[in-house]
Amino acid sequence: MDGGGYIEFLSPELHGPLPRVAVDPCKRALDVVASALLLLLFAPLLLLAASLIKLESPGPALFRQTRGGLGGARFQILKLRTMHCREDGPELTQARRGDNRITRIGRLLRASSIDELPQLLNVLRGDMSLVGPRPHAAAHDEYYGARIPDYYARYQARPGLTGWAQVKGLRGGTETVEAMRRRVEADIDYIRTWSILKDAQIVLLTIPSLLIADNAY
Repeated sequence: MDGGGYIEFLSPELHGPLPRVAVDPCKRALDVVASALLLLLFAPLLLLAASLIKLESPGPALFRQTRGGLGGARFQILKLRTMHCREDGPELTQARRGDNRITRIGRLLRASSIDELPQLLNVLRGDMSLVGPRPHAAAHDEYYGARIPDYYARYQARPGLTGWAQVKGLRGGTETVEAMRRRVEADIDYIRTWSILKDAQIVLLTIPSLLIADNAY
C-alpha cells in the first residue's frame, strides 16, 4: 500500500472517475439520516448484547478488523464480538458451520445479524453505506484479488451493511473461488445498475433474506 492507505494493485479502471453510486449526494444523505435514526432505535439492543458478550467470555464487546473501502482505502469495521479469539492477519480463517471459536451468544448474534449493527457507526462516518458490496477482510482481498480478474471493481462503491449479493442468497462463508466469483459478479452488477430505487429494493429484500437464510454462522 502507498502512504495514502490504498491498495497498490487496484485495476486501472478504478483510477478514473467514480460511478454515480459512489458520489451521489442523495445516497449519502439517506445514509447519514437512516444510520443516525437506526442507532438510536437499536441502542438498547446493542447495550444488552454487549453486556451478554462481556458476561459470557473475556475480552472487548466490540470487534475491529481492517477492511477495504471505497477506492481500496482501508478502514476499521466494527462488529459485536462473537468469537473467543480475535483474528486480523494474513492467516485469517473464515467462520464455518459448527465453528468452536464462536460463543453461544455469538451464534445467536451472527444468525440474526445483530453483530453487524455497530457498522451503522461506519455508515455514519462515511466508511460504509447502508447498501453496497459487503467488505472483506484484507487477507481475503489479497487471496481472491489474485484469482478473480474483476475482483477490485467492487471498490467503486462504498461497502454496505447489506447488498445485492446478500439478498440473492450469496451470504455467509465463501469456501471456493467460484463462490466468491458469483458474489463479485453480483456486486459489479449492483454498481453498474445502481439507483435509489434499487437500494430501496435491496433494503426491503434484506429482512426476509435474514429470516430464511441458513448460511449465516
